[in-house]
Amino acid sequence: MVKYDLMARTVLEPLSTFDISAHSRTSIRSIAVSSGPDPPTLIYIGTYSGSLLLLATNSVSASNRAATPDDRDDDSKRKISFMRSVSVGDSPVETVLLLGEIGKLLVLCDGSLFFTDSLLDQQLKKLSLVKGVSAIAKRIISDESCSSDILSILATTTNSESSSASLRILQKLGGGVRANGVKTRDSTQQVEGNCNVFAVAVGKKIVLVELVFGSDSRTVKHEGGASGLNGSFVMLKEIQSSVEGVKTIAWLNDSIIVGTMMGYSLFSCVTGQSEVIFSLPDSSRSPLLKVLWKEKKVLLLVDNVGVVVNDNGQPVDGSLVFRGHPQSVGELSSYVVIVRDGKLELYHKKSGSCVQTVVYGGEGVGPCLIAGEEGGDSKLITIATSTKVICYHKVPYEEQIKDLLRKKNFKEAMALVEELKCEGELRNDMLSFIHAQVGFLLLFDLHFKEAVDHFLQSETMQPSELFPFILRDPNRWSLLVPRNRYWGLHPPPAPLEDVVDDGLTAIQRAVFLKKAGVDTVVDENFLLNPPNRAEVLELAIKSIIRYLEISRVKELPLLVREGVDTLLMYLYRALNNVDDMEALASSENNCIVYSTAFQNREAVVRSLKGDVQLPCVVQEELETLLDESGHLRTLAFLYASKGMSSKALSIWRIFDRNYSSGLWKDPAEDNDVQSSATNILSGRETAATEASKILEESSDQVLVLQHLGWISDVNPILAVQVLTSEKRADQLSPDEVIAAIGPKKVEILQRYLQWLIEDQDSVDTNIHTLYALSLAKSATETIELESSFQDSDDGRIEVTRFANSERSTIFQSPVRERLQIFLQSSDLYDPDEVLVLIEGSELWLEKAILYRKLGQESLVLQILALKLEDSEAAEHYCAEIGRPDAYMQLLDMYLDPQNGKEPMFNAAVRLLHNHGESLDPLQVLEALSADMPLQLASDTILRMLRARVHHHHQGKIVHNLSRAVYVDARLARWEERSRNLQISDESLCDSCHARLGTKLFAMYPDDTVVCYKCYRRQGESTSVSGRDFKQDILFKPGWLVIH
Repeated sequence: MVKYDLMARTVLEPLSTFDISAHSRTSIRSIAVSSGPDPPTLIYIGTYSGSLLLLATNSVSASNRAATPDDRDDDSKRKISFMRSVSVGDSPVETVLLLGEIGKLLVLCDGSLFFTDSLLDQQLKKLSLVKGVSAIAKRIISDESCSSDILSILATTTNSESSSASLRILQKLGGGVRANGVKTRDSTQQVEGNCNVFAVAVGKKIVLVELVFGSDSRTVKHEGGASGLNGSFVMLKEIQSSVEGVKTIAWLNDSIIVGTMMGYSLFSCVTGQSEVIFSLPDSSRSPLLKVLWKEKKVLLLVDNVGVVVNDNGQPVDGSLVFRGHPQSVGELSSYVVIVRDGKLELYHKKSGSCVQTVVYGGEGVGPCLIAGEEGGDSKLITIATSTKVICYHKVPYEEQIKDLLRKKNFKEAMALVEELKCEGELRNDMLSFIHAQVGFLLLFDLHFKEAVDHFLQSETMQPSELFPFILRDPNRWSLLVPRNRYWGLHPPPAPLEDVVDDGLTAIQRAVFLKKAGVDTVVDENFLLNPPNRAEVLELAIKSIIRYLEISRVKELPLLVREGVDTLLMYLYRALNNVDDMEALASSENNCIVYSTAFQNREAVVRSLKGDVQLPCVVQEELETLLDESGHLRTLAFLYASKGMSSKALSIWRIFDRNYSSGLWKDPAEDNDVQSSATNILSGRETAATEASKILEESSDQVLVLQHLGWISDVNPILAVQVLTSEKRADQLSPDEVIAAIGPKKVEILQRYLQWLIEDQDSVDTNIHTLYALSLAKSATETIELESSFQDSDDGRIEVTRFANSERSTIFQSPVRERLQIFLQSSDLYDPDEVLVLIEGSELWLEKAILYRKLGQESLVLQILALKLEDSEAAEHYCAEIGRPDAYMQLLDMYLDPQNGKEPMFNAAVRLLHNHGESLDPLQVLEALSADMPLQLASDTILRMLRARVHHHHQGKIVHNLSRAVYVDARLARWEERSRNLQISDESLCDSCHARLGTKLFAMYPDDTVVCYKCYRRQGESTSVSGRDFKQDILFKPGWLVIH
């Protein structure tokens, strides 16, 4: 009875069993398996009595197979049947060698080789080239680049170089053909690649032979077989060796590896040289070689250790340590299969671990053999006991993975998946499928972190598959969830609360069963430390959040993106992650503020295909949820992100009212002990800031002006930012804004008007006049306030405090400075209106600017010279006027200030000193006052007279110099015009090179001479050299007069 190791993986399953007792009275000595692309699979059994039996595995009929409900693979429906048997000899059949390419067999019996077809229909043919054969192996080529063309190499060897003298004699007698039908290879025969070549161990030598058919072995091979047993061996080479008693042999590329009781040796088929790989101790069992077809390497058995070597005999890929000494070794894909003591053991080639153990017989079952299909991709393994043949087939990897997942062996399952991926046997879509399946199993086992790790590795899993774990069905996204996509190993999706409750119930049941001595598949850590429901649920929510956060950056359909963001908000709220909620709501998101109830399922399906729009009934969802939980800030951010500015601003207005009234406690006071006023201002500031961000982008004028008032009460700077924002598509109407600001918000109005004028380049005279009047009014009030403070004892302190408070508002500069700059820079306001407003004030400089705009020069000079006593400004204004009488008028003002004011002699002297040369000395003398000190008057008049004389002399010098230059220029012009040019018979035109003779000619300023014809063609201003004298004027050194 077959028994399995429940802790191991199920890679092999029994297929069928056949007892040969009815067909042979002796036990089995050798076995071989041949399989084509389709059933049946042929099994060859060699017995100790010299018989060769042929068995076949047949499939059930198609009708029976269709009637079987759990048919998953044709291999599971095969049975073994006896085909026929032939007698090879009286000695045991040692080896059955398959030649699948040509459909033939080589059989080794009693030291001789026999040849027959694969179905044993024809009589065996004995090949008598060699006798006393102990082992035979076919050449295996792993890579053409690293293997020699053995036939081409050996074909170049002449007959005289044969290693056997008797062979040369036979070649002379028979022309290369022996009487028994065995040929030696003729050197003139055409060589084409490597054919069926073999290494045969005979005594102390190794003979290399080729199996050919008829007269043209290549033709037979290319045709895929031979109709009869007309094949024969061709001697290629003999290699003399010092080893004797070869038990096993393998030929890989150019290396032949043989095993004897003394050890393993390697021979080169090209050079014939040999070397010892390693020796065996005397106590070792019989040597055993196994070619690993998939890796193209050789497994050397030393007791219970299998050493893998390459074609150079060098150990590679480590060693396989078996649990006991193998009786026979086979290969199954990436596994090595051994049989020993009635057990079949499966070892992984890379890890060396025992994957599966199957007991198929008792302790006294005797020696057993194992064989598989050649090629490395075998799916069938055959075990032969003394009288029975047992077939096992490889379980598909999907079933292996399912079996491991059912046993909760997740690590082993993923190890198998990685192994299949590395070997290229697993497609990417299947890999993603398995990751998702494992993730769901881990999720129901309460391993949420590991489950999400697998979800993230799946490229095909959709975030909508997790929606049922967050919201109960039916919901908006129920139809987006894929159905029946997995292997059905996990329960259907359910809300996380139910998953956690069911998982905890299972853990409690497992704890009870463990106390009763019953093993379960529940995690041992959960059994030792049962988890807390709240902690497990929190971990589940955090894990789902992590998956949804990563899924947000993927390219998803719109409906799925809406579900991801909305349910992410649900989970944030469940954990009260306020920061994450606000970050999601304030960013670009696809949250659904309203829940949509679909009217019918067909409409939903059509909408997903893009045919129609969904008819729906709108019901409040996230809005009610966040409102009831008190997350108004998140709701406000969410409204703003969805363009619901009115609702968002209403929430921020509620914040402002509740903080200002003290109904809500400011969160800032939990972090810092501050005054009550500071707390209220802090809360209101936050609400105003967020509201201003919305209004800065809004073009809804009614909405902006509706909320402008309370924002300006909290922070005027925010109000200005709202009014002057460049982010909105359409700017607000200035008239409406000015009307809405109100009379008390003077600075906001001034800043808005300044923005219109300076940034928006407004040319509206009403706006310019309004701005000037507003600044003038503020400046007048400031002057009056300062003058009222100066009457008290603390006047200076109050004035300083007032000035500091003024600078701490919207503007950085004082109002008078702004007024003066605007009055000077703008020409679009009405100066008369501003003058009327400031007429009775002390704003003298502003009045001077306005009078200057009106062109009243006398009033400007009176203010600058007499009111402000700014002599420099007064003189500068006179310079702007540009008339000498302006300085004379200013001098009169200094000498006769009127209104009982003392004459300003110092200012008059300064004026005369700076601009006396511009004044008429007689007028100055007449204007001088009799009260002016003689010392000041004499010095001034003397300096003035000297300046006048100096200017007179300087003018005469300039006049004479100019006349000299004029005379020199006329002289140079006369000399140039009186210049003579001599023309001879040899003179040529510089343009056409014709002789001038008595022709008319012209000479240009650069001394070039041309005939009259060329002159008419070029014109009078352009010479032969191309110089245009109108554009590029010519100057000669004699023409320039430098003084």
